[in-house]
Amino acid sequence: MAQLIVMPKFGLTMTEGTIASWNVAVGDTISEGDILCEIETDKLTNEFESPRAGVLLKIIATEGSEIPCLEPIAIVGEANEDISGLLSDAPTCEAKTDEPVSTTPATTAATAGNATDGRVKASPLAKKLAKEKGLDLQLVIGTGNNGSITVDDVKNYTPASQAADNLTVSPVAKKMAATAGIDLTTINRDGRIMKKDVEPLLSGVHSTEAAPESIVLKGMRKTIAKRMSESWSTSPRVTYTRPVDATALKEFRSKLKPEFNKRGLKLTFNHIMMKICAQTLLEFPHINGSLVDNTLILHPHVHIGLAIGLDSGLLVPNVKNCDLKSLSQIAQETEQLIAEAKAGRTNMDDLTGGTFTLSNLGAYGITSFSPIINQPELAILGIDAMVDTPVVIDSQIVIRPIMNLSLTADHRIIDGALAAQFLQRLAEYLENPALLSV
Repeated sequence: MAQLIVMPKFGLTMTEGTIASWNVAVGDTISEGDILCEIETDKLTNEFESPRAGVLLKIIATEGSEIPCLEPIAIVGEANEDISGLLSDAPTCEAKTDEPVSTTPATTAATAGNATDGRVKASPLAKKLAKEKGLDLQLVIGTGNNGSITVDDVKNYTPASQAADNLTVSPVAKKMAATAGIDLTTINRDGRIMKKDVEPLLSGVHSTEAAPESIVLKGMRKTIAKRMSESWSTSPRVTYTRPVDATALKEFRSKLKPEFNKRGLKLTFNHIMMKICAQTLLEFPHINGSLVDNTLILHPHVHIGLAIGLDSGLLVPNVKNCDLKSLSQIAQETEQLIAEAKAGRTNMDDLTGGTFTLSNLGAYGITSFSPIINQPELAILGIDAMVDTPVVIDSQIVIRPIMNLSLTADHRIIDGALAAQFLQRLAEYLENPALLSV
């Protein structure tokens, strides 16, 4: 029996979502667990798996539609099943028309590889068939919903070399196309290709070469832009930088790694930083606070967010109650959050409630930067690269791994002296991690 597929609720705080893209086309046969579509919220973009097997009979919510949680977005059932009863109860939702995806001029009437961001929209069956045929879907022109590649597109695809062999082209048209770099197989014409068939494409080629690409922000990138701007205009911030000798920190990690390996766990400097920051923040409750509606909230526990860079943008899930957890618990939960973020399965609840954030750019060789506060938190710590540096110890020049810490703090609450004291105490823990056991 046909079933309405509704907008999922990825977390307790989610109230609505936007259909970013459909991965299947009407008429496609799908299995339970196949990716139906991608859904955006104000915090993340998640893939939505089909809760049942069947045939996609109707897309109710088109791409770009904002749908409240648990409202219908599609209908799945058996092939040729009567869905009139379900349709009468389901509104058709159209995408907003004031937010075009791109204003890039088209170069040809049709373009193979129907995505500009590296992803190809294709139904599961089309993907399966393409894999069996060893066919690169980037080469196939999609004729399905919003350019999605269907099974028929794959079946009817003719390799460019074969298609070129089948073409009849006038000498002039062939020369014009070769000079402009135009693929003659993209010209949809029965019979011989003539000069007049190539000429309309020449202006498109030339104008594309000179025209800049304009992309309207949407989804996660739009949210990031909005929130960064809000934070920038909300917090009068100052960034404080302090060098730390990471010798003891590296030794601490080296000694613990074998034990973590035995337990099947990964131990990174981020995990240790989260544990040490949690301990330090308990001693500086104002830095572990939030400022909401002119009210300072001092949190009794430390929920540390870790900035995770993805191809689609930046996510900051947080580990709750780091002050109460062991280093191994923090490591395990952090790696789980990272895995879920990379898989597009981050829960909305993991993105809320943070009290302090870490942003680590050390792997990229960055030695100092000014991270932007994750509102409504009051501070964020930037972790920089460890650089072997000559330093003077006991009147001797020695080489030590020096790491800068970049603390951006909201000056409405955190004065310079308080920020400096926090960094000083943090450095004491980092340069002597054994203090954690005191």
